[in-house]
Amino acid sequence: MFGLFKKFKSGLAKTVAAIAAKTHGLFGGRKIDAASLEELEEALYTADFGVETTAEILKEIKEAYRQDPGLQGKQAAELGAAVLRRVLAGSEGVLAGGARPPGALGSENAPGGRVPPSNPTVIALIGVNGSGKTTTSAKLGWLLKQDGRGVTLAACDTFRAAAVEQLKSWATRLDLEIVASHTGADSAAVAFDAWQAAKARHRDFLIVDTAGRLHTKSNLMDELAKIRRVLQKNDPTAPHHAWLVVDGSLGSNSIEQARVFHKSFGLTGLVVTKLDGTSRGGAIVGIWRELRLPIYFLGLGEQPEDLQPFNAANYARAVFGLDD
Repeated sequence: MFGLFKKFKSGLAKTVAAIAAKTHGLFGGRKIDAASLEELEEALYTADFGVETTAEILKEIKEAYRQDPGLQGKQAAELGAAVLRRVLAGSEGVLAGGARPPGALGSENAPGGRVPPSNPTVIALIGVNGSGKTTTSAKLGWLLKQDGRGVTLAACDTFRAAAVEQLKSWATRLDLEIVASHTGADSAAVAFDAWQAAKARHRDFLIVDTAGRLHTKSNLMDELAKIRRVLQKNDPTAPHHAWLVVDGSLGSNSIEQARVFHKSFGLTGLVVTKLDGTSRGGAIVGIWRELRLPIYFLGLGEQPEDLQPFNAANYARAVFGLDD
């Protein structure tokens, strides 16, 4: 658990540093006073925690300060983290599907010592260009492979120049199976072929990297709907997961993006990327409060292992600069 928490803390370092700078190191040992409470309020707004969450955190700390004027900054940080954990209750997405739960052993009588799934669990990754969707597809595939799952990638972002090549390059680097075609190919046809390949090879998961932008918003939504229809010809329940990949540096602006995709496609969860490059790490809380979509993974760096399952407790302690 310590290693996982360390990932969260290093990945959210810019958010932590921004809060520390605006509060003049409040959580490093200063005592709470009226000035530091104002500093903290500004810092939380700047980190994109939003009005509601900021108010709840400050209310908790002010009440503790009223009862104990000697309240230390670290004690205030503990209170803030506790509020965040409470706000984020139920926000952790749990990835179901595949032949078996993570870390479990399959049947020794099955091919490769595993129980082959009847159909692959399909994860469709959705989002605008630049959100990190293609990279996340590869990192997620690698993460599942490390857990002993069989994975196929589907390169269905056939409209963006070099997107297919980008995913192919990641697949080669991480030794992942991929089904792809050329730029401009029918993305739904690629999804169909990938599902057939994953089924034939008894793969646990099919990860579909979808297009992020076409000529108009309606064209994009039509293309996503077409991919869904084609997948459902193979399996009426697919895709089993539809996750929006959002760039964490967009902060609260990502809420409207999520709202549009959710209305058009029916999202089942979120992946928030690029949190290591922003000081606006509080936006996760606003997205959860607004849409109540579970958060499955956070992108906390550039390496494959920096895609981490979302853990509300680790996140809450990390953003306040607390130790595990």
